[in-house]
This record gives sequence, C-alpha cells and structure tokens, in this order.
Amino acid sequence: MSETSKFGRRSLLKGSLAAAAVLPLSGTLASCASSGNSNSNSSSGGTKSDSNPFGMADKSTVDAVIFNGGYGYDYVSFAANIAQQKQSGSTFKVAPSTQIAQQLQPRFVGGNPPDLIDNSGANQIGFNTILDQLETLDDVFEAKNYEGTKIADTLYAGVKAPGTFGDKFVAINYVLTLYGLWYSDSLFKANGWEPPKTYEDLLALGAKAKAKGKYLFVWGKEAATYYQTLAVDSAIKEGGDPVRLSLGNLEADCWSKPEIQGVFKAMETMVKSGYFVPGGAGTQFTAAQAKWSNDQQAILYPSGSWIENEMKKATKAGFDMKGIPEPTLTANSKLPYAALRSAAGEPYIVPSKGKNVAGGKELLRAMLSKDAATNFSKTRLAPTIVKGLVPADGFGSTALQSQTQMLDAAGTDVFDYQFVNLYGTNPDQLVVWNSFLSGQTDAAGLTKGLQQITDKVRNDSSVKKIPVTK
Repeated sequence: MSETSKFGRRSLLKGSLAAAAVLPLSGTLASCASSGNSNSNSSSGGTKSDSNPFGMADKSTVDAVIFNGGYGYDYVSFAANIAQQKQSGSTFKVAPSTQIAQQLQPRFVGGNPPDLIDNSGANQIGFNTILDQLETLDDVFEAKNYEGTKIADTLYAGVKAPGTFGDKFVAINYVLTLYGLWYSDSLFKANGWEPPKTYEDLLALGAKAKAKGKYLFVWGKEAATYYQTLAVDSAIKEGGDPVRLSLGNLEADCWSKPEIQGVFKAMETMVKSGYFVPGGAGTQFTAAQAKWSNDQQAILYPSGSWIENEMKKATKAGFDMKGIPEPTLTANSKLPYAALRSAAGEPYIVPSKGKNVAGGKELLRAMLSKDAATNFSKTRLAPTIVKGLVPADGFGSTALQSQTQMLDAAGTDVFDYQFVNLYGTNPDQLVVWNSFLSGQTDAAGLTKGLQQITDKVRNDSSVKKIPVTK
C-alpha cells in the first residue's frame, strides 16, 4: 500500500480530530447528497431496555450497505447473525458495495438511505455533505454491550474523536491502524540485536547490521515517504504537540523545528553511512519490502500495521514479524517511547432518514460485541477499537500480538495528524524523499524541499485551510 493510499484511508485519534472539530461546515452542507435537514424516521416502536437500548421494533428489517474493500464485508454479516439471534424475528440484511458514493448518494437525495453504512473507500461520501443527515452515536457508546458492559468502557482511548465533526459524533471508526518499525524477531534473536528505542540506538544497530553484511533500512519509490512518517512521528514524540500543530497549520518554519532537524540529521548519517539498501528510488515498493521480509537484506521497515497482510506471500518462513514504536530522538522526549501514532478507520454511520435507525444502531452494538470484534481480529489479523480481544498468541500472528502489546503500552499516549492527506502533498514529497534517501540531497535540502511544498499550499488562496487547534 502506498503512502498516498495509506493516508487516504485513515482517520485520526487526536491531532486530526482537532482539525475535524474546527472544520467550517456552514456553506458546505447543501451539496448534491443533501435532501434537507435531519428528520429521523426511526422506527423505534420498541420498548427501550438494556437488551434493546435503542428501542428497535419487533420483527423489523435492518438494511446495511458495507464497503467491500480490503477487509471484505462478511465480518458484518457475522455480526448481523448475532444481532438476529438477540432480536428474534427481525431481519438484518447486509449488502456489499465498492461504489459507496455513487450508489448511496441518490438514496440520501431520495430520502431512503440504508440504516447502516460503512462510508469508506476511494468513493467515500464526503462527511460535510451529509452531516446534517446523520444520527449522533453517543447513545451507542453509552449502551451496554451483549456482555452487559457499557460499550464506552470496552474501547481504546480516543476512538470517539475521528468520527466527531464540530460537536457531532456521527461515525464509529471500527478498525485500528498503528504505525511503527517492523522487524524479524527470529533474525534479531539470532544476532543478539535489541530493538532500538532512540536514534542513537538506531545508528548503533545500523553499524551492527552492516558488520553482518546487511542494511538497516530499505525503501521503494512509491513509499519513500514512509520515512517522512517515521521522522514526523519521532519528532512529535520528541517535542510533543507544538511539533504536530506547527506541521498541521503549515507554519513557515515547521520543518525547521529542532526535533525534526535532529531526526533528519540522524537519517542523513544513516544514508551517508550506507545503511539503506541502494536503488530504492528505482524499485517498486513491494519488491523493496520483500528485500526486508523475504531476502532479509534490510532488518527494519517503517510502516503501518497492514504490513503483515500486505507481505503475506513474500515473507520468509519463521520470520516472526513484530512491531515496535517509532524511536524517540533522545531519551528525554516529551512523549514516552511507548507513545504511538494510531488511527481508527472504517467509519460506520447511521442516516437519520433510514427506515430503521434503531436497527442500524443495534447492528453497530452487535459489531462491538466480544464475539463479533474477536471474529474480525481473528479473520483479518487486525485489532478493532474494542480492547483486550486479541489473545496472547495473536491468533498465531506475532505481528498482531505485538500490536496489542504496543496499544496497551501506549495507553492514552496516542496521536495522529492528517496534513498530508488534507492538502494532498504526498506526490510532491515523494520526489524530495527519494532524492534524500538516494543521497542526492542532504538534510538541509530535504528541509528546503519540504518547506517549499508546505509554503506553496499555505500561500495558495484557493486551498481551504483547516486550522488545527488541539
């Protein structure tokens, strides 16, 4: 998965949520998807109780349309079967779609949208176009799950923020993605290497790898900005919110912050020391990644938690893939080493004009049950926002096992940002990063190039800016 597609799919937990929170909505709501103000058609009709918290009517039908992307849609069918057992006599219909906007915008306009939608994929409906037609979902988090526990108490911290626009919580993002460094635990153990926690550790490990005839890192041309992600995440951990806010608000000197410069200089040393597999700027990114996962020419790779699934067919037997948090610049960072960039994705929404609003929420409740969320993690090897459901053996996946450990260790020290996605700068940044990682420019050139891209966006009056305030 390229950096562009990666950023394009993910929402956020903290920083970018702030961006969403200040998104000016007036004047943007009367788009093609709008059919007027919210006017719930909830077919509640049932008596509200802990077992029926939304008042779903007896023997009613629920219509769900689910984005059929990388995660498929059968995990929702699994949850629907559970819900159908709990709401005996009712029918839960789950249909796939790869054209969410094309297929569902006409239904919004016609006033007959589905009861539950996974508004995801490249053809996602813009939230600002339908915000006034969506149910708030606070009551879903306040309801008890099928095990009798308040749902909000079963979730990872910060998961409400990505689906909150203005002060309206309208989307439950179901899947967690986290970012880190990935490595072969078996290779590290065989060589007596320790996973690095600081850039000093990283440089020392690069020297050890070189002594063994291996490289520290590898990159592919479409994924060169994975190293920007690594650099920015490390700098935010080092300097805290001021670094994140400066980048998110496109400040004139944002790439010159001391924390970013410290990371860039360390990376420059790695490039000059020959710690990167040569030729990345001319190598397709999955071929480059295979030099890490299969050939083991490189010993570390910065990526999101999709990397295990992405390289499933090109990973050496016995690789024992694991993830660790991105290193801090120093041992005295503002955020602890365990801090993570993590974001929840796959936003689920309940249209107010759906025929069975209560049923749409009931299906969400089923998805957040222990059985349904466990089924997702087991079959997709990815965590949901429901915590504590991935067993110690990670369903046989060391990578998934490490994801749980990373999330547990991070606690509330979770952050995210979306300035790259918001302003579409990844293609231009790829050019600069490929040049830097190839050794054609140094940290100063990298800084200048990235700042010019940022300045171009900031100074373009035709680009709507989204301030980040917290």
